[in-house]
Amino acid sequence: MDGQRPGTADEKLTVGQVAERFGVTVRTLHHYDDVGLLRPSERSAGGYRLYTGDDLLRLRHVVVYRRLGFPLERIEELLAAEDPGAVLAHLRRQRESVLARQAELADLVAAIDRALEKEMTGIDLTPEERRELFGEGFSDEYAAEAERRWGGTDAWEQSRRRAAGYDREDWRRIAAETTAINERFVAVKRAGLPADSAEAMDAAEAARRQIHERFYDLSPEFHRALGDMYVADPRFTKTYEDLEPGLARYVRDAIHANADRATG
Repeated sequence: MDGQRPGTADEKLTVGQVAERFGVTVRTLHHYDDVGLLRPSERSAGGYRLYTGDDLLRLRHVVVYRRLGFPLERIEELLAAEDPGAVLAHLRRQRESVLARQAELADLVAAIDRALEKEMTGIDLTPEERRELFGEGFSDEYAAEAERRWGGTDAWEQSRRRAAGYDREDWRRIAAETTAINERFVAVKRAGLPADSAEAMDAAEAARRQIHERFYDLSPEFHRALGDMYVADPRFTKTYEDLEPGLARYVRDAIHANADRATG
């Protein structure tokens, strides 16, 4: 949230500028306008939406609540009841909550991924096959860390049960699926399609469905949180940036747009 400047009183931004500053999609901003949650206060001479400083401050609240999982109807109620004198203290509390959740999710996702790698040690793969599937970073030490942190959680247990039933060919298919999904993201980005295009959102949905069907239950809202990890955690960011510069942010935005589409 530190990177989101609410704007000065006389500042007026277009939809595209607001989307870039706050890390949301233009489609999302249009939806907020349509449902009355955030309507830009002014219009340009050409009829284009212009957001004022007050609009940007309201959007900052919306972004916080949305990423905490509140539905739009509840966010509107919270904003209507907001005590103007408590805005700063409220934002600080929410920021701490977001940071705590972000760190927890980052650790959980990393631990689950490492645990899945560990499950492969019970399958008779050669070192070359393991490197082919999981890269040079494969290590048995990941399992101890993952179990120490997350052993017994629902996501851990579900992932462990499913992974235990996979054989060599299953893992090859999963690796091929992951490669195909990543190539799909690269293709739509290089084609110049925005992250909230149908093609990009469909790629995000394919990524969500793969995790949901292969490993653990993944709702669109939980997937939104994972998307945030792709730009917040350097380990995830590097995976995408090695494929295509700017891809981590693009994937994250596509995931957000797809989650918006799923929740209407």
